[in-house]
Amino acid sequence: MPQAPMDTRYLHTFVCVVERGSIAEAARHLDLTPTSVAQRLKALEDDVGSRLIVRAGRTVKPTVAGLRILERAQGVLREVRDLRSAASETELPAGPLRIGATPTALTGIFPPMLKRWVARHPHVEIYIEPASTTLLYSRVLAGELDAAVLVHPRFDLPKTCEWRDLREEPLILLTPETMTVQDPLLTIAREPFIRYDRNVVAGKLADDYLTEHGLRPKVRFELDGIESIAKLVSEGLGVSVLPDWPVVGQPSSAVKRWALPAPFPSRTVGAMWLRASVRSPLVQAFLHMAEPD
Repeated sequence: MPQAPMDTRYLHTFVCVVERGSIAEAARHLDLTPTSVAQRLKALEDDVGSRLIVRAGRTVKPTVAGLRILERAQGVLREVRDLRSAASETELPAGPLRIGATPTALTGIFPPMLKRWVARHPHVEIYIEPASTTLLYSRVLAGELDAAVLVHPRFDLPKTCEWRDLREEPLILLTPETMTVQDPLLTIAREPFIRYDRNVVAGKLADDYLTEHGLRPKVRFELDGIESIAKLVSEGLGVSVLPDWPVVGQPSSAVKRWALPAPFPSRTVGAMWLRASVRSPLVQAFLHMAEPD
């Protein structure tokens, strides 16, 4: 008697449990009960004839067999998703469109784009994943995201990728609103300094700029997260050199931006996606929402 085809929902549940490390977390993500998730896992294990998940304290982890099939399961799910997208009878491939964004892009660039998208393509769902540029870059290359809006790395992208510039963000000096600045470089040298993490692109650009000007600021804190740094600056804890990021709504009156002496570096924010992706036309249609009408 021929064997019934494997239910891809069970594969999806297995992958989700491994990625989340918990049946309860996977259940919340999938909008299922933990019992339903456990039943799906059991059905998949019965189908493949091996145990795939084992409990480890309050979490779960894949067995040896689970680890062996994980990458294949992820590949199968991507292939099924691509097939469904390609089978669309409309002008664009079917969604959902999975797109990542850095926190500043998500709050500063995405809102008007999403508003236009909903007006023009209300039936195409978009799944948005906030993350750092480094993580988004790797997830696009792995095919886990269709595209990402991120900071262009300080190296050339692989030829398998497409790129579109969306915004140029020059470095600026950020100070409390009450501070008067006549010489930005002197202010940086004199005031307590909040350094933007040197492990990210703009943080390294800022560090190189200060080094080129012979500045060794009095570093009080170093962290990633532009909005977090801006909050510390607004509390009078120091000044910082940051990209001139987009602000949602009215700019904060608690901080003030000052131009740096030229030549100053800029970071480029744009979109990256895989050239050969089935949903590449969908990505380009979304990026078209960034263009003025």
